[in-house]
Amino acid sequence: MDWIFALLLGYALGSVPFGLLITRLAGAGDLRSIGSGNIGATNVLRTGRKGLAAATLLLDLLKGLAAVLIASRFLPEWTWLAALGAFVGHCFPVWLGFKGGKGVATTAGIAFGLAWPVGLAYAVTWIGLLLSVRISSVAGMTAAVVAPIAALLLGRHDAAGVLAIIALLVLFQHRENLARLRAGTEPRVGSGKKP
Repeated sequence: MDWIFALLLGYALGSVPFGLLITRLAGAGDLRSIGSGNIGATNVLRTGRKGLAAATLLLDLLKGLAAVLIASRFLPEWTWLAALGAFVGHCFPVWLGFKGGKGVATTAGIAFGLAWPVGLAYAVTWIGLLLSVRISSVAGMTAAVVAPIAALLLGRHDAAGVLAIIALLVLFQHRENLARLRAGTEPRVGSGKKP
């Protein structure tokens, strides 16, 4: 039964929709009716409230980190499943009809929890690309792909497996972004609010 507890723990933590809760509490409206309708930090940024976006990013990261750290303490054999549960919970929260975020910040927290050097590689890739190309989806997808590679290079095969699965799911979650990238219509960070 431990694997069920690990999965449910991860899912419960991951499914907390911080972006939606924060914007609503701050009087910024229903995040699902703004921009892309996504509940993640990038869409919160489209409200024009940078502080709310930063808080969303941090809290989404922390819930991934918390799922891994709690599971590694009490259910170490199933830590990877708690990590996967946290990601799935963020992307498909039962409370929002299974329509959540894309999991980039939560994956960062998961990576830091599984092996901090992997999390560091993730963060450097993510932030570096965000600052240079200014396309959130490119930064997030690339960081997700870099994470399992970094884990392999560091000899953390246990972390590499679940991070590879998560990377594939991140790419799936960004399928619309990939189509816009091919069409040359993907927006850049700071280019203004989406209608």
